[in-house]
Amino acid sequence: MEKEAKKEAFRKYLETSGVVDALTKGLVALYEQNNKPSSAIEFVQQKLGGPTVAEHDKLQSELSELQAKYNELLASHQETCKQLEQYKISSTTTTSEETIEDKPRNVSHDGGKEATD
Repeated sequence: MEKEAKKEAFRKYLETSGVVDALTKGLVALYEQNNKPSSAIEFVQQKLGGPTVAEHDKLQSELSELQAKYNELLASHQETCKQLEQYKISSTTTTSEETIEDKPRNVSHDGGKEATD
């Protein structure tokens, strides 16, 4: 009995969500075709708003191309970030060395004591 109740609940769900009506319209459109299409499933899919096999293949191809482009851009971005980090480290090291070299030294030549004015 529980199985029958589940089936009935599912049937009602399909009816209220519009699935039964959409499938019926697709099947009626197929029935009314004078020249039946070579692929009935593709015809019904198209009537339900889905892409054709050719459209699906085209979208899959486009997806593959875009994924490859994304991977290229990601690799380029990562390389640029690495170069930027190396530049920052190099710049910081150079700046530190310049600062040390630019400091005046108050050392006399007589034993390393500071010169006094």
